[in-house]
Amino acid sequence: MTKQTILGRVTQLAKANIHALLDQAEDPQKMLDQLIREYTDNIREAEEAVAATIGNLRLMEQDHREDVAAAQEWGTKALAASRKGDELRAAGQTAEADRFDNLAKVALGRQLQSEKEAKTAEPTIAAQTEVVEKLKSGLDRMKGKLTELQAKRDELVARARSAQAQNTMLDAVKNIDVMDPTSDLARFEEKVRREEARAAGKQELAASSLDAQFEQLETMGDAAEIEARLAALKG
Repeated sequence: MTKQTILGRVTQLAKANIHALLDQAEDPQKMLDQLIREYTDNIREAEEAVAATIGNLRLMEQDHREDVAAAQEWGTKALAASRKGDELRAAGQTAEADRFDNLAKVALGRQLQSEKEAKTAEPTIAAQTEVVEKLKSGLDRMKGKLTELQAKRDELVARARSAQAQNTMLDAVKNIDVMDPTSDLARFEEKVRREEARAAGKQELAASSLDAQFEQLETMGDAAEIEARLAALKG
């Protein structure tokens, strides 16, 4: 996997619009579960790739530091050899002086080579450092997206459970309305009322019969009184 490919994938995933994806999903919870799995896998792969990229950068930085140190060391050696050559030449030892001057030249050549290698590596190191920073930033955003995905999933699961509980309660209330025990009580009350009315009717009927008997008795009393008065007149 190349660095550009890694950077492209990290950038694309970090910019993913979760809400837009959810709006298009038939089952948001399943889609979130799938996204979480994909994000987790991609983050793991990206972390491994970024770690390798960082490792390569650190090797280049180490090589650069070694080249810089080598250039300084060869410079020190060239100076020491040149001074020694000057001392020998002042003492009249021309051949030895030339030998140390040649050593100084060799050291200066090594110094120049180390400086060139260090300078050549600097743009690459700078570019790699920028890539690594972008990758780190992208990974942080991906991890933030993963946290957002997990929170969104937990929210949807909680809402689904709440909705399910509400529907269960409403179904229970509906069943209670359908099987309302007070309706049986109402029917029983109506039956009692009819029995009470029936008893009242019987009482009223009985009272009517009793009144008729008393009226008959009164009629018989009046007839007896009339017969008695008639007998008195005749006497």
